Amino acid sequence: CLYVQEDIAEGLTEMLTGAMAELTVGEPWDMATDIGPIIDAPARTKISNHIEQARSEGRVLCETPHQAMGNFIPPTLIRVGSISDMKEEIFGPVLHLATFKSDQLEQVIEDINDTGYGLTFGLHSRIDDRVQQVVDLVEAGNVYVNRNQIGAIVGSQPFGGEGLSGTGPKAGGPHYLMKFMRLQGQPLEEQEMTLPGPTGESNRLTIRPRAPMLCLGPDIGAQMSAVDKAGGRPVEGEGLADCDRLDDIGGVLWWGDADTARDIRQRLAARAGPILPLITGEPSPADVIAERHVCIDTTASGGNAQLLAEVAT
Repeated sequence: CLYVQEDIAEGLTEMLTGAMAELTVGEPWDMATDIGPIIDAPARTKISNHIEQARSEGRVLCETPHQAMGNFIPPTLIRVGSISDMKEEIFGPVLHLATFKSDQLEQVIEDINDTGYGLTFGLHSRIDDRVQQVVDLVEAGNVYVNRNQIGAIVGSQPFGGEGLSGTGPKAGGPHYLMKFMRLQGQPLEEQEMTLPGPTGESNRLTIRPRAPMLCLGPDIGAQMSAVDKAGGRPVEGEGLADCDRLDDIGGVLWWGDADTARDIRQRLAARAGPILPLITGEPSPADVIAERHVCIDTTASGGNAQLLAEVAT
């Protein structure tokens, strides 16, 4: 979903549809191909139905011409009122375009956060305080500013989401190996660290405790001490019903029998909202802390000054 401030929407849409017209849809082994096929026929049917529904409502703005036969979907641009119009992910070359007024930015971010998903968020702006405003508000594991949103580099752009888009430490990050180790690491204090990266690019990784970890026993005192030692925030549970009742928890600790653990897993799976882990052993720092990565192209042009100049005029 692409949000565009309405002041520049007309010019940006013209450039976008022009770029779409240059794409080639075809077999992936052809070097001239930009867009290959969808993974299978059911996926193609689902995406096609979504496009046809939008077409019947007059919301299809552009489609890339193509003559390929098979499970192909042409890149398609669809107008939406906001991201809340999208009830599920459409996993294909379909871009949903929404516009907003400059004073509606906080509402835009709220709508995005309300989806519950938070893998990657991208922003293009030359206004520093607006960039900071968005970075402070958006709930996404990776935030990219004035650069593309793909091609995360190990050690520079650790990759992983929040909420419905991820539950563990970031792949390629400094704490990822902890998740695979039996030995417990030192507690990770809330901090911000600068990661290496290309010249002209800032990479910051912020560490902070996840939502409180619900301790259900059998030894609640030992669980709370273990969570605290690992750098997290424990909360004492009163019973299994807390798995359903409490809104703001980051996971559950249970060190008892397997049947109860299965019951807890089912309760957590039935909850709306973020995916929550069940920890049946000693928690590691990777279990109780959350990471957020912000990557900024400090040249403020994403490597293409002409493009941003054309959008701004």
